Amino acid sequence: MQYIQTAIKNNSNEGCIFCTKPQASEDRKNFIIIRDKTCFAMMNLFPYNCGHLMIAPYKHTGELDDLTETELADMMLLTRRCKRLLTTVIKPEAFNIGINLGRTAGAGFADHAHIHIVPRWNGDTNFMPVIGGTKVIPEALEPLYLRLVAAVATLH
Repeated sequence: MQYIQTAIKNNSNEGCIFCTKPQASEDRKNFIIIRDKTCFAMMNLFPYNCGHLMIAPYKHTGELDDLTETELADMMLLTRRCKRLLTTVIKPEAFNIGINLGRTAGAGFADHAHIHIVPRWNGDTNFMPVIGGTKVIPEALEPLYLRLVAAVATLH
């Protein structure tokens, strides 16, 4: 609960997280796992599941049409790299990978396109989201961040 309250306080009126966080040069604090030429990967502060990552271009745009061919390709290559990283470190059984374009589609940050990578396990959804309006995440973000960052160097 302390983590959630801190995250909410730190993210209120912050602007676009996909612009401010990579500019801050505080990767550990901002849970940025990988920086590439045109895009980066970071952990979601409010994950749908353990290991929920987001891939975003450095360019601030909510439209895929505004990205260059290189930026689009880099995002997909980084998505594949992060899927491999998650497979190695936390061994999920499957993944949900997707993009929500626009607020109506569910984009929390509609003005900055990004790809979600959500690891999945058989039985990872239970009564908690329905009855309690909450989800149980089995590993805190900080320890998982450290494990993922340590494994990044081993994957190409």
